Amino acid sequence: MQRRTFLNGIGLFAAGSVARGTPAGGGPIAGRSPGASARISLNAYSFNTPLRDGSMSVDDLIAFCARHGIGALDLTAYYVKDYPAVPDDAELYRIKRRAFVNGIALSGTGVRNDFTLADEAARREQTRLVNDWVVAAQKLGVPTLRVFAGPHVAAGVDRDRAFQRVVASLQECVRFGADHGVFLAIQNHDDFLKTAEQTIQLVDAVGSGWFGVTLDVGSLRSTDDPYPEIRRLAPYAVSWQLKELIWRGEKNEPIDLARIRTIVDDVGYRGVLQIETLGPGDPVAKVEKYLAEVRKHFPA
Repeated sequence: MQRRTFLNGIGLFAAGSVARGTPAGGGPIAGRSPGASARISLNAYSFNTPLRDGSMSVDDLIAFCARHGIGALDLTAYYVKDYPAVPDDAELYRIKRRAFVNGIALSGTGVRNDFTLADEAARREQTRLVNDWVVAAQKLGVPTLRVFAGPHVAAGVDRDRAFQRVVASLQECVRFGADHGVFLAIQNHDDFLKTAEQTIQLVDAVGSGWFGVTLDVGSLRSTDDPYPEIRRLAPYAVSWQLKELIWRGEKNEPIDLARIRTIVDDVGYRGVLQIETLGPGDPVAKVEKYLAEVRKHFPA
């Protein structure tokens, strides 16, 4: 798509038109068949330290999934060569081939962006980052690109105006994603989006069938009971960040996977549950331990 054509299309999208084949409206994810079917995926951030310091490679991560029978991997873009720039096609296709021959589906990827920025030029750079990785996701065969709204609202910043900036930027990127067959998934991250209500408000405002939620169970921290919040977000989810800990206000505790299974079954979620372990300790041991617990409740 030529840049001029894309920019001209932004105004049409903001006025309410949608890309060809794009289901209209926000709301819960439409088009799912009855019943639940959740599959385990590994979020690459579980190995953030070794991936960052070079003691582990993307190929090592794929091999880890293969050895442990994890059929899918969310390959966060931070760990791909040249990020934030997109590497050449040869590198993308090399990763795609390595995953395929090891029986690993690339279930998602993600970037770190900030759409709350007041400066239009800076925000445009964030849009370009997301759209560049939409194209990369398409080449990798990845169905979802995980994005953020932005950080906490600073003192003196008008949240409503920041919200409108986030909506407008996401609408541009979602249209671009739809044109490339890639879902955009907003992650609630205890940042600009702290609650289920705020996240749903954003989904509804963006208003596209190519936009949903990456449900981060560990980032609903404004309540003493996050499970009703998780349940409220679940119908909007196209992926989950299934972290090992949930928060009750300022205190954390191990996640109740039986309650999560009930929610998944209740809403009829079909898709991946991306397990993610955080904090100090050997990431291999932490992932292996948590994977065993998750499989007790999601054996498929």
